[in-house]
Amino acid sequence: MTMKVVELFTSINGEGTRAGELAVFVRFQGCNLRCSYCDTMWANERDCAYTELTPAEITDRILATGIRNVTLTGGEPLLQPQLTELLQALAAHPELRVEIETNGAVSLAPFGIEAPWRPVFTMDYKLPSSGWEQAMVTENFSLLEAADTVKFVSGSLADLERARDIIEQYDLTHRCHVYLSPIFGAIEPVAMVEFMKQHKLNDVRLQIQIHKVIWDPQKRGV
Repeated sequence: MTMKVVELFTSINGEGTRAGELAVFVRFQGCNLRCSYCDTMWANERDCAYTELTPAEITDRILATGIRNVTLTGGEPLLQPQLTELLQALAAHPELRVEIETNGAVSLAPFGIEAPWRPVFTMDYKLPSSGWEQAMVTENFSLLEAADTVKFVSGSLADLERARDIIEQYDLTHRCHVYLSPIFGAIEPVAMVEFMKQHKLNDVRLQIQIHKVIWDPQKRGV
């Protein structure tokens, strides 16, 4: 059985708890959402070019880079049928630090929550401007651990208000990392800082996507 890989490259982590560190990115084809601000929509299309690789082949390519941080992204990586096998293969190499970026619309329960091969999850909560808040699986919040992250991509003050409601309702700052991130070009970071100050959002971090500062925001493979 193979997995549909549209990109496999090394760069720096543009966001997350290891922002600025080198990482190997494995981007999978396909997603169950079509968010208004998606910056990888091309990877979600059925006719997107991809390479079929087995979990063993992906693991070998990751190991060949010599990079320890591994980010599995998409699209939506949790939709890949062979994801459990890949996580188990990667866990056989304890020097690797595996993170999955997931959109919040797929249950985390089948993916190693109690297993020794459990990855770190960076999970989105889609706010109103995304058009997909109704798809969020809020049961996932109870499965998060201290090393995990919930990310709120925000494009308006209304989005920020909704993020604040969710953070408080699920007590997220006492469960995991919590990040606010601006939709590129839709809201100024200074407005987000002012919102954080106004509402005293302790233990919430503003995150700017570093890769969109270093490279053209539309550039692939970075």
